[in-house]
Amino acid sequence: MTLGQFFFKYRSYTPIPFIIPLLLFGRPVLATLIIGGIFVVIGELIRLWGVSYAGSETRTTDKVGGTNLVTQGPFAYVRNPLYLGNILMYFGISIMANSLFPYLQILSILYFTFQYYFIILEEEQYLREKFKQKYDDYFNSVGRFIPSFTSYPAEKQSNLKQNIPAAYTSEKRTFQAAFISVIMIVLIYFLINQ
Repeated sequence: MTLGQFFFKYRSYTPIPFIIPLLLFGRPVLATLIIGGIFVVIGELIRLWGVSYAGSETRTTDKVGGTNLVTQGPFAYVRNPLYLGNILMYFGISIMANSLFPYLQILSILYFTFQYYFIILEEEQYLREKFKQKYDDYFNSVGRFIPSFTSYPAEKQSNLKQNIPAAYTSEKRTFQAAFISVIMIVLIYFLINQ
């Protein structure tokens, strides 16, 4: 098993080592709750937008794969909007907690970027083998993590139907995890500010 395959398979559990110190050393204040909350919401909106095109296949942890090459919606601006959304969410949660500032916040970006980088390498290999020149063209036109201000050309974009209700259903676990993390941080805020 490669590092990318390992991270892909266990990506639902890899945030645990990050969340534990975040909660243990959290010292949230109103400003960090608001600023961090904005990042969490932006990250989740990006994820929801992406899943509304990519579908529930994004939830699989068995092995890297995919039925379609999705190049529309947020995928027209950045190749990995779901991972970018996750990084923004984890960064936002670390800001909300105000835990070990600024070290945990920097670590959150580095930790998740490292993890997703190896997952992305696996996914890129799969997509290159499956979609060949079509993927190479997309790969050379759209950035991996840093969004572009111009979209992938409309005539080259995939033609998938956006399905927001299905995206919401698929995202329930992510909503729940983010909601639980936010509630725990808000509880810490109220406990230390009594």
